[in-house]
Amino acid sequence: MLLRILALWLFLCYSYSKADCLPDATGKNFTGLCAPGVTITEQENVVVTEDDKGTEIVTTTTTTTTTTTTTVTNEDSGNILDSSLGYVPSNKDSNMNTDWGGQGPATMPTGNTCGELGSDRCAQITGSGNSTSTMGVPGMGTTFIINNINISDLQIDKGGEVRYSIEVEKRDAQDRIYMHITGRNGSNTVFQGTDILSESGIASGYQSYDGSFDFSGVLDRITVEVGGRDINLAIGPLFDDVTVNVFYNVINTIITQQITTMEEILYLNILDPVELEFVEEVFEFNDVSMNDGEIEFVPIEAPVEEITVASVELEIAEIEINLPEPEVEIVEVETEVELEIEMEMEEIVVVEAEPEEEVIEESQEEPQESEPEQPQTPQKEEDPEETVEEEKPSEPKVSKKEKAATKIVKKIDDKARYDDAAQTKTLIVMQILGNTKTFFDSQSFLQDTNVTEYLNKTIEDQYGMLFNMAQDNTIQEMIDAQY
Repeated sequence: MLLRILALWLFLCYSYSKADCLPDATGKNFTGLCAPGVTITEQENVVVTEDDKGTEIVTTTTTTTTTTTTTVTNEDSGNILDSSLGYVPSNKDSNMNTDWGGQGPATMPTGNTCGELGSDRCAQITGSGNSTSTMGVPGMGTTFIINNINISDLQIDKGGEVRYSIEVEKRDAQDRIYMHITGRNGSNTVFQGTDILSESGIASGYQSYDGSFDFSGVLDRITVEVGGRDINLAIGPLFDDVTVNVFYNVINTIITQQITTMEEILYLNILDPVELEFVEEVFEFNDVSMNDGEIEFVPIEAPVEEITVASVELEIAEIEINLPEPEVEIVEVETEVELEIEMEMEEIVVVEAEPEEEVIEESQEEPQESEPEQPQTPQKEEDPEETVEEEKPSEPKVSKKEKAATKIVKKIDDKARYDDAAQTKTLIVMQILGNTKTFFDSQSFLQDTNVTEYLNKTIEDQYGMLFNMAQDNTIQEMIDAQY
C-alpha cells in the first residue's frame, strides 16, 4: 500500500480591534491597560493523504481550522481606601478623619485650619526632618502610610494601572509633599512610583492632584504613602480625600477547532466492460448530486421530438441527396412487360379463340369508333435455347427513397426502438413509401361509386384481359419493392 502524506500550513489572521498595551519581558503579560476589543486569529492546517488500493486511489484531505478569539475588557476595583469596600479599616479611610500612622510628627486639624479642604478633619504634615521614608523616598519629615492592602480577591493577573487622586493645600512655598504607591505580588515588588505633588519653592496653594502607575502580571497587594516636610515658616502642608483605584485587564481567550474531511476516489480502468457501460449510462441519463452526505440520482428528461410526415420527408430527402448513384444495369421493365403480355396474349388467343370472336362481333355492332389497332410486332421464331438465355429474371430496382427510408429506420437506437417516437417514425416511413401518408387524414373519406354504371359498359379493348394481368403484375412488384 502506497501512503503519501502532504502537510500544508496556512495562517490567516483577522483583527477586529487591536490592544495597545505592551507585553512585559516574559511575553505573556501586559504592562498597563489594554484597549478593550476583540482579536480573532485563525490557523489552518491541511493534511493530504493518498492511499493506493490497487483498484482505486483514495485522496483524503483533512482541514483543521483553529480559531482563537481574544476579548479584552478593563475592570475597576473602585476606591480601595473607601472602608465600605472592605479593603481597609475605618481608621485608614480616605476621608482622613483619623491618623493613618507613619513616621514623624503630624496633626489632624478641623475647621478653618483645613482651609479649602473643608471644615471637617484633614491631615497636616508638621515634621521638619530631612530623611528617607520607609518606602525609600528622600526629603521626608512626616509620613502617613497604609501597608499591604490586600486586593487578591480581584484576581489580577494580566497587568493594569493604579490611579490616585488627592486634595492638597500648601501655604508655605518652601514646604514639600509627595505621593508614593508600591504594588506587590506576595513579597515581590511589581511596581513602585513616587509623584512630587508640590516641591519646595513652589507656592501651589490649594490644588487637586491625580496620577497613575502602570504594572504588569499579578498584583495582589498595595502600599500607599503620603509624606513631606514642613520647614516651620508657616502651617505645614495639608491634604484630604485620598483615592486609589486599581484598573486591570481581563482577557478571555476562546479556542475552537473545525475539522473538515473530504475524500476523492480515482477508479482505475479495471472495471468489467458491462459494468463500465452501465456506469456510463447512469451518469449520461441522470443528474448526480450530493445532499447531506447522500448521493441523489435525478433522471434527465430528454426533449420530446415532434415527428410529422413533413419532418420525415425532409429527412428522407436529405439522405437521398447524399446517396451515391447505384451502378446497376438499366433494366427496361416496360419492354419486358410488353414482351410478356404479347406472349401471354398469343397463348390466350390460341386457347380461347371463341370468346375472342364474340368480342370482335360485339365491337362491330357498336356504332362507336373503335380505337385504332396497334400493329403487332412480328415475332421471330427463335430457338428455345436462345429464348431461355434472353429471359433472365431481373432484380427489383430499389429507389433512392427506399434506401433513405431504410437508413432512417436503421438509425433508430435498439434501446429506443419500441418507444412512442420510434414507432411513430417507422409508421410514417411506411406511409411515405406506400404513398399512403394521407391515409389517416381526417379530411379523406371513401366515396361509394355507382356499380351499375360500370356493369353497363362494354369492353372495347380486346386486349383488356391481358392488360389487367400486366397491371396486376406491376402492382405486385411495386408492393414487394416496399419490403
